[in-house]
Amino acid sequence: MNIAVILAGGTGIRLEKSLPKQFFKVAGKMVIEHTVDAFERNELVDEIAIVINNHYLFMIEDMIIKNEWKKVKRVLIGGKERYHSSLAAVNAYADLEDANLIFHDAARPLVSQRIISEVVGAMDNYKAVDVAIHSADTIIEVQNQIITAIPERVKMRRGQTPQGFKQAVIAKAYELAMKDKNFKATDDCGVVKKYLPEESIFVVDGEEVNMKLTYPEDTYLLDKLFQLRSVEIQNIELSLESLADKVMVVFGGTYGIGKSIVDLGKQNGIRVYNFSRSENNVDVSNMEAVKEVLEKVFQTEHKIDYIVNTAGILYKEPLETMNYQNILNSVNVNYLGMVNIALASLPYLKQSKGHILFFTSSSYTRGRAFYSIYSSGKAAIVNFVQAISQEWETLGIKVNCMNPERTETPMRIKNFGSELQNTLLKPETVALRCIQTLLSNYTGQVIDVRL
Repeated sequence: MNIAVILAGGTGIRLEKSLPKQFFKVAGKMVIEHTVDAFERNELVDEIAIVINNHYLFMIEDMIIKNEWKKVKRVLIGGKERYHSSLAAVNAYADLEDANLIFHDAARPLVSQRIISEVVGAMDNYKAVDVAIHSADTIIEVQNQIITAIPERVKMRRGQTPQGFKQAVIAKAYELAMKDKNFKATDDCGVVKKYLPEESIFVVDGEEVNMKLTYPEDTYLLDKLFQLRSVEIQNIELSLESLADKVMVVFGGTYGIGKSIVDLGKQNGIRVYNFSRSENNVDVSNMEAVKEVLEKVFQTEHKIDYIVNTAGILYKEPLETMNYQNILNSVNVNYLGMVNIALASLPYLKQSKGHILFFTSSSYTRGRAFYSIYSSGKAAIVNFVQAISQEWETLGIKVNCMNPERTETPMRIKNFGSELQNTLLKPETVALRCIQTLLSNYTGQVIDVRL
């Protein structure tokens, strides 16, 4: 039996926040929610226990209900020190000596499925497993501000979590540690290494992004890593049953990706309505026009489940030579149009607990020459999605942002001419990922779509 133990008993003093670091919000959810989600999704994890400070027990209980976590079976109370939290889990599972306890810091929300699976897999051959990454820096030993040793860097690793143990092994290590009046806790692997030196501790390769939120500066980096990470939605299967009787509105669905979304939606039983400037003269920068067409769809269908905005324009040229009207058009369509659609959609999505998708592009990650207005607008879309996903979370509305690589669309051909076919995504591929995202429980995410 594989039991994930989420260590969330800390009070976050070093982060200097009113709430502990695990309750910091990023990408639409609290850090601890992202962390538990990772283990909830892993098929090798059978059960989850959360160790929390007693003052925040009510918050965890609310999360379990809201997120509909099925694997969270126990909420344990931790103590002042980290090892108190580990001991709480060790003692709680004292009757399961053969169980694998997988300890993970709640403040490491970007742990990958690969790491979790490899730690669990290594438990088949080892009774203790750690996760670590190579150090890019030279490690030095210092005493009284004087270097006393410089270990070989090739042998040095930086420890992460999760760390896995047979329950009987970690229980025995702590039993011995508690008898040592000079006991000083490092981490759980450190306890096993010191008090059960005969046990081999296998090391799984970690990842730089599996960072721990500790200091105020980390919040900015963590937020950016969430913004840049690729969400895996390829395994979500389209189901006629799950899509039957759904109503979807697509803005900009006459050409390119939008048309492929319309076509795929119809093929899978969704009742799809398309609105665009070229087909029915709907300009997303006109709030009244957006409100009017959504109201018409609602009067016909009595609900709207999904809204997708693919409307956008690109003027690829230096800012200095851009026609000012083109600048206004770009801002009005790419940014204001998104805001209009979000505001106009809210009443209908509240009712249906629906899902809305917007589109960014790879240019949102950094400004590029000749894309000043376009790339800054795409960056604004990402920030907008992350913001309203938090605002609308309690309403049951999911908000996500699609980020396709270079895609073979009329807009791209107009700006870049003919390109090698094998270097471009097909609009049909992006459309599939969009429908899969609509079927997911993700919110506040940037969904990368790659070749």
